[in-house]
Amino acid sequence: MTGLLSLNNIAMEYGPLSGNDAPYRVFAGLNFTLSEGERVAIVGRNGCGKSTLLRIMAKIVAPRSGEVLWAPGVTVSLLSLGLGFRNELTGRENAYLSCLLQGLSRQDARTSLLAIEDFCELGAFFDKPVLTYSAGMRARLGFAAALENRSKVILIDEVLSVGDKLFRDKARETLYGELTGDRGVVLVTHADGEIKRLCQRALLLEGGRFAAEGEPASVLADYAVLDTKK
Repeated sequence: MTGLLSLNNIAMEYGPLSGNDAPYRVFAGLNFTLSEGERVAIVGRNGCGKSTLLRIMAKIVAPRSGEVLWAPGVTVSLLSLGLGFRNELTGRENAYLSCLLQGLSRQDARTSLLAIEDFCELGAFFDKPVLTYSAGMRARLGFAAALENRSKVILIDEVLSVGDKLFRDKARETLYGELTGDRGVVLVTHADGEIKRLCQRALLLEGGRFAAEGEPASVLADYAVLDTKK
């Protein structure tokens, strides 16, 4: 299989938060490769850096050190609540911009709006400013736009757990149908069942490193033990 995305010795830190503090290290020395058709979960306690790591993979945030590599021609979409949306623009305008940013032509982006509008089921709100949206509505819009963009890599940050049950079921069914052999997925979620159904591999992010890696059930068991010690 061909690697779609690689992290080489990635480190991230913030701060110092005040004059006498040392910088806060989120993680260091992370290495990771996502192959074609592979679906990988990243699990860990709140605040361990999972969402930051997805933003680094998407090249939205630059790491402190290390290298993020995308294979030639690969596009990456990050599905996160409202990430990249401009609140003053409507859902339709944000969806159009999202398509353009993912490399679609203006004509293809305009054509894609029909499918996006139908999938996200926002009704009249599709033409209202995103600042009027609930978190679930933003998730619907982001999910629909990202899938329509046909990105080779989809990074999912808790989006599948947002919204009513009917939409969650629809999103899952649609996502499963989109997972062709050449697309890769990195999933961050606290839903163990979703990880076991969707992913072939999991990594446990703890203490600034990948503390465990392997088959999802095994990694989730390690995480459950760790979680009882918090």
